[in-house]
Amino acid sequence: MKPSHRGVRIGSAWILAIAFFWLALPSPFSLRLGAVFVAFGLVVRGWAAGVVKKDRELAVSGPYAFTRNPLYLGSFLIGAGAVIAGGRPWLGLLFLAYFAWVYGSTMVRETGELEERFGDGYRRYKESVPAFLPRLTRFRPAAGQPTRGETGFSPGRYLRNREYEALLGAAAGLGLLALKSAGWLGLPP
Repeated sequence: MKPSHRGVRIGSAWILAIAFFWLALPSPFSLRLGAVFVAFGLVVRGWAAGVVKKDRELAVSGPYAFTRNPLYLGSFLIGAGAVIAGGRPWLGLLFLAYFAWVYGSTMVRETGELEERFGDGYRRYKESVPAFLPRLTRFRPAAGQPTRGETGFSPGRYLRNREYEALLGAAAGLGLLALKSAGWLGLPP
């Protein structure tokens, strides 16, 4: 049985997270600075998860009006924040390589799937909204262009999309780094 892209992404992330934690050398300053990035990434991911109706509608509102992949942008910010919190800047190069490898191919694959599912509506959206780095102004569909996903944030959607798992994971990761920084885990620096 072939593993899913999501399964490979999550499994490899766990392996790298354990290695990262072992190598991390957090300080109070790096933890505070990293936590800012993590928090911003959680807000972006949470906003996106509360807007998107996965596999049912083309999301073009909320954060999707600025970038086609706000969930991945949020993940990038969380990962960058973790690297900063870990106090080992050279690990940022490994994180960038991992992110480009996993999420780059995922975005390409998903673009094809969305074009197939939503056709011209997605192609018009794709022409106006960047794949990753957000545009500065909100995307607004042309007059008369049929759109979907014009819904606001829904706490119920946030929960159904299980985005709270990212929040819990980030809190646990930062908490473990804080314990390591304080010397309470008995791990070598």
